[in-house]
Parts: sequence; structure tokens; C-alpha cells
Amino acid sequence: MVNTGLALYKPALGYLLALLCLWSCSSRLLEAVHTMATCWQGLWAYRMYLLVFLLPISLLPLPILVPRKEAYCAYAIILMALFWCTDALPLAVTALLPLCLFPMMGIMEASEVGLEYLKDTNVLFIGGLLLAIAVEHWNLHKRIALRVLLLTGVRPALLILGFMVVTAFLSMWISNTASTAMMVPIAHAVLQELNNTQSNVEEGSDNPTFELQEPSPQKETSKVDEKDNGQAQPLPAVPLESGEHMTQEQLRFSQGMSLCVCYSASIGGIATLTGTTPNLVLQGQMTSLFPQNPNVVNFASWFGFAFPIMVILLLLSWLWLQILFLGINFRKNFGIREQEHEQQRKQAAYRVIQTQYRLLGPMSFAEKAVFILFVILVLLWFTREPGFFHGWGNLVFSDASGRVMVSDGSASILIGVFLFMVPSKIPGLTQDPDNPGRLKAPPALLNWKLVNKKMPWNIVLLLGGGYALAKGSEESGLSQWLGNKLMPLQHVPPPATVFIICLLVATFTECTSNAATTTLLLPILASMAQAICLHPLYVMLPCTLASSLAFMLPVATPPNAIVFSFGGLRVSDMARAGIMLNIIGVLVIMLAINSWGVPMFQLHTFPSWAHSNSTTHCLASPPTAPSP
Repeated sequence: MVNTGLALYKPALGYLLALLCLWSCSSRLLEAVHTMATCWQGLWAYRMYLLVFLLPISLLPLPILVPRKEAYCAYAIILMALFWCTDALPLAVTALLPLCLFPMMGIMEASEVGLEYLKDTNVLFIGGLLLAIAVEHWNLHKRIALRVLLLTGVRPALLILGFMVVTAFLSMWISNTASTAMMVPIAHAVLQELNNTQSNVEEGSDNPTFELQEPSPQKETSKVDEKDNGQAQPLPAVPLESGEHMTQEQLRFSQGMSLCVCYSASIGGIATLTGTTPNLVLQGQMTSLFPQNPNVVNFASWFGFAFPIMVILLLLSWLWLQILFLGINFRKNFGIREQEHEQQRKQAAYRVIQTQYRLLGPMSFAEKAVFILFVILVLLWFTREPGFFHGWGNLVFSDASGRVMVSDGSASILIGVFLFMVPSKIPGLTQDPDNPGRLKAPPALLNWKLVNKKMPWNIVLLLGGGYALAKGSEESGLSQWLGNKLMPLQHVPPPATVFIICLLVATFTECTSNAATTTLLLPILASMAQAICLHPLYVMLPCTLASSLAFMLPVATPPNAIVFSFGGLRVSDMARAGIMLNIIGVLVIMLAINSWGVPMFQLHTFPSWAHSNSTTHCLASPPTAPSP
């Protein structure tokens, strides 16, 4: 009887034991999975530290197996490129590596490397930014922006064009980040008013919510105001309404307005030498790699070449955004024969811009002084050594051989020093409010506390690191080695080579810093041009311009990120609009470099200053750029 009972319970006991085993195994499996997940999380959390230590070690076989200066320099360049692409170290910190690597590898002496970190191009960059900081601090840029918007009006197509023109103009002189950070809140305030209900429009009330960043009519002191002067923070305006509260037409118009601001900021920086960092990288690399060149790339020559590119690209971008987000009903886009309620809505939006302009008050003495100094600096840049007539540099500051002793950097530093000397109010005797009975002089247009806070010193170091890399490549013989390896490109038509370069750079700059991109590629392209006896600027100019075509991703450039943070946009919206602008940009660059760029820079010949010690002769029939 007992045996029969045990026989009945055996299957149950077996199942129970199996379940216990399964539970034990699953528990151990879960523990293993949890442990593995924890390990992966730890590795991901410490990924930057791992990259910093593992990348130099993994690249060590190159200098060990090839103990030559070329391999040592290549090791440094590849290591810095990987650090720049992965952000394992800050860009500026990575740019300091040549100071220790090149002397330790026997490529250059430490004193020679240090000289590359404060060249004339860095001086031009610092001087231009001193004026830009003054323009931002005294709100001159906002006055210019609102005034132009009052002139263009609020019809859909013209409103987009107005915002694009203003943002592009500001980006020519101040950073594209600052111009975007200022223009986006204004654009969104206008959009919110356009999207108000019809009842609010009929009441004619101005919504106080849209009184963004109300500055005082005159700044009493030059105290740093983070809210008014930050480059990426001054965004107190109300973000766009969510898509569910807007019609599809309103949502698309809002998206077009947002994108037009960030795109025009990137486009505007193309026009001037100080507009964006890659332009200065090109000028510095030309001076470092080709010291015998007769100052081919200066402010005037760059503006003459790049300003038409900016205008054409801006107009084509305006047409593309209009077609993509407003449709092809141009009669409606330009407000022809629109209904009365549409006119009322636009008048309400126009009143928002008027209100913002009135809040600025009359133009202060500081604004007038900064504007006058701005105009003087631009005139000094254009007339220093224009080329087609003797400028003030040729007439007053030339040596015995006729070489101009002053540079664009000299002019910018001169005006920058004046900003610390000119008072911000009409000079007079005023009482000190903190100490009654004592007299106090008005503060200057700039003070060092403000400059130290606003100056992007990291870009100064990044520029210097790029020049050090270029000089190290030349001194180590890496440039000559690369040029010899690129000799087969002599059989490729130069326009085809330029087209491929533009596409690669425009794609690469979507994921990496445009300054780092040009810093790495320009010395390589210069070596290639010397090897095949092609004018160096024929490949270096397109590379520089293409690095500003960062239109597809929010992370591609700070203006894209600022606009994306306001909402109302998806990555697919930016990519859909940006991919066509990338193609348009490449085509416009190809047009420029093969038409008016040829006579401006004599691109159809191989210049004598491009001959290096390693380049002894050219081919019998070297490839040349097509004549215009």
C-alpha cells in the first residue's frame, strides 16, 4: 500500500525537482545577465576614459614598426583625428597635443611648435570677436534685426526672407550661435501671434507673453548680463505650440520659419573671413604651408569670392524652404489678394515686432559708438590691400620692398583696443550712486570681465593646433609622402576631384566639428595639389566652404541644436530639408570655383609660391582648372 502511494507521488516529485533545477538555473542566468548588463553599463559610463587610454596604445604599432618622422607625425595626426571624432577629449585639449608630441618625437622643437598657436589669423579672430562681443552686449544686433523685419513685413514668403537676410547678415560679423539664439525667440513670438485665434486678433490686443528679453533703453553699466549676452542661453521665449494645437498648415509654416533661421546662420558665416572658423583655418593654413604666397586670402579677396556664394545659396535656400513648407502657391505665399482676416492676423504679428522695436528705446550713445567703430573696421579691412588699387597699407605701412607690414589682424586689434578706451556714455561728471559726493566716470564699451566670459578661447587653441599639425606635416616629410601617394589623381579631371571632395566634406561635417574637419583635410589637400601641380586653392576653397554645409542633423552645428530644442521639429524634418540644401550648396560651390573664382585667384595656373623644396618639377601638361 505504501509502495503504491510512493509510486503515485514519484512523478510529482520529479516535476518538483525539475522546477527547482530550472529555477536555480534561471536565477543564475538572470544573475549572469544582470552582471553582464552592469558590466556593459560600466564600460559605457567609462567609455571616454577607455578611449583616451586605449586609442594611443592601439596605434603604437605604427611608430614602432616604422621608426621614421613621417610615421611619428602620422601617429599624432591619426590620434588627434580620433579624439576629435569621438569627443574623448575636449577639442581644445586635443589641439594642445602637438606641444608635447612633436618635441618628444623629434619632429619640431617646443619653441617652434608654440609659435604656431598665436599666428596672425588667431589675432584676426580675437580682434573680430572683440567687436562682436560689443555689438551683442549693447544690443545693436537686435536693433538691426527688428528694423529690417519692419521693412520686409509679415507676408509668409517675405517674412521668411526677412528672417533669413537678417540672420545671415548678423552671422557675417558675430557668431552664428549668438545670431540664432537671438533670432529664434523673435521668430517664435511672431509665429505665436500669427497662430492666435481670430477673436484675439479682432480685439487687437498685444499678448505680453511675447515681450521677450526686454532690455533697458540704455545700459547703465557694462556689467555682464548672462540673460542678454549669453550665446546659447537667452531663450526665454515661449516654445512653439505642440502640433495638436495647430493646423497642418500652421505647423509646416512654423517648421519652415525655425529652419530658415538656423540655415541662414550657417550660410551667412560663409561671406566673411571672420564669419566662421573654417575660413580662418584656411587663411592660417595658407600662411603656414605656403609662406611665400602674396597674401592671396585676405578679407577683401575672400569677401569678393564668397559673398556671391552666400547670396545665391541664401536665395535658393529661401525658394526651397518656401516650396517645401509653404507649397508652390506663390500668390498666397506673397499675400496677394488675401482675405481680410488674414490681413488682420498679419497686422497683429507686425505689431509684435513694432512692440519689440519700441522697447529698445532711442539709440544710445554706446550703440552709436559701437556702430561707428564697426563701420571703420570694415572699411579698414576692405581698403588695406585690395589689390586693384593701392590701399592704406601700401601707402603708409610698407617696407622698402613694398611689402605691407600690417595685416587684417592689426586693424581688428586696433579697433578692439578702442573699445576699451571709448566711454559708453557721453563723457561728463556724474555722481557715484554708491558713494554720494564722489564723481564717477562712465564705464567703457568693453571690460575684460565681459570679454573673458564671452571669448571662445577654445577656438583660439583649436586654430593653433591645426597650424601646428600643418607645420609638423611639412617638417616631418609627411606632406611630401602623401603627395607622392596621391599622384594617380593627376588622371582625374580637376572638377570631378573637387566635386567628390565637396560631397565627402559636406557629409563628414554633419557628424564632426567643421573646424576640426578643415584642420585635418586642408594640409592633405594642399599636398595633393602640389603633387599634381594643381592650384592649391582650387581644392582648398571648396573644402572650406563645404564644411559650412551642416544642414541635416541637430548635432551638426549649434544653430541646428538651438532651433531643434524649441520643439515643433523632428530629425526627419531637418534631414528632409537639409539633404537638398547640401546638394544645392555643393553645386553652388562648383559654380563659383569654376567661374568667378578662376580669374580672382588665377586658378588656371600653378603658382610659383606653391613650389616647395620637395616639389622640384611639374608634369609636362599639369591638370589645370577650367577657364571661365
